[in-house]
Amino acid sequence: MDEKEDLVRAQEEQRRDDESSAFAEESAKANESLTKLAADMAELKQTLMRRQADFENYRKRVEKERSEDAQRTTARVIEGLIPVVDGFEHALAAHRDPAYEGYRKGFEIIYKQMLDHLRRLGAERVDPTGKAFDPHLHQAMERTETTEQEDGQILEVFQPGYVFHGRVLRPAMVRVAVRPAAASKAVN
Repeated sequence: MDEKEDLVRAQEEQRRDDESSAFAEESAKANESLTKLAADMAELKQTLMRRQADFENYRKRVEKERSEDAQRTTARVIEGLIPVVDGFEHALAAHRDPAYEGYRKGFEIIYKQMLDHLRRLGAERVDPTGKAFDPHLHQAMERTETTEQEDGQILEVFQPGYVFHGRVLRPAMVRVAVRPAAASKAVN
């Protein structure tokens, strides 16, 4: 019976070895499948993160474009109102007669309201009297030779300029002081 028991034991061991091999094979397949699923999940997660980043960049770009469009629209409105302000200034300067005092006060009130509204919209009036000439903000209409003022100093403003968020809507039209040239000194 020892041989029979040995044979049964051997068969039992063989069966366990076969089961062990089958289990190891199934475990390897499961691990391989799990690794593939984990890689797929990581790839999907990266794709999702890229899409979220792309969407966030798109959202920021659209917001910036909307803001720029709103500023351009406001700038066009302000540019259209600047000649109206100029008209008020000319009307106020022309009627100094006491008979027009009531009208003048009404014009002044409307004029101040318009300037306040332009300021609230973001427009800044450029009045460079006495400052140095800046070709980015000013347009020289005349040059006056003088030794009393510094070279490039603005002597008179013919028409004030306007700036909107750093962008010049209209340059100030000015008279600029220049030093007399050596040739013009010899002529005098």
